[in-house]
Amino acid sequence: MGVASQNGVRVGPCTRPRLALLVALLLGVYACADETDLSVTGAELYRRHCAACHGLDARGDGPVAPSLEVAPPDLTTLARREGGEFRESHIMAVIDGRHEVAAHGPREMPVWGVVFTEQRVGRPTGVYEAIVQSRALADYLRSIQVLQ
Repeated sequence: MGVASQNGVRVGPCTRPRLALLVALLLGVYACADETDLSVTGAELYRRHCAACHGLDARGDGPVAPSLEVAPPDLTTLARREGGEFRESHIMAVIDGRHEVAAHGPREMPVWGVVFTEQRVGRPTGVYEAIVQSRALADYLRSIQVLQ
């Protein structure tokens, strides 16, 4: 009961979210191959870490989105949903894991601040470099806002 078949593979109700998480994590691990260079742009960080779920155009329609329990939001309307204000500190907190939306249940979005920091273990400026990457990602999100 509750088992569907996709391409001849039996998929249970608990398998779909796990599969989505696995795909997202694998994409993240692959994308993390060389991010110790701080010249990586926010747009590139977005493509590597966010596009699988949120889509290349950030509208919430990435290839992993259909398999998630909670649909990824349209990231181009963050400011519009806040009355025209881009809440930078809130966006940074969501990216780095300091803020979790309780109504969404368990967090499906990876905590990128932790990932960025782990890439720099042993480097004296590692934590600060991770903040720079989170900032670059937030700046990119600000740049793609559509207010109308």
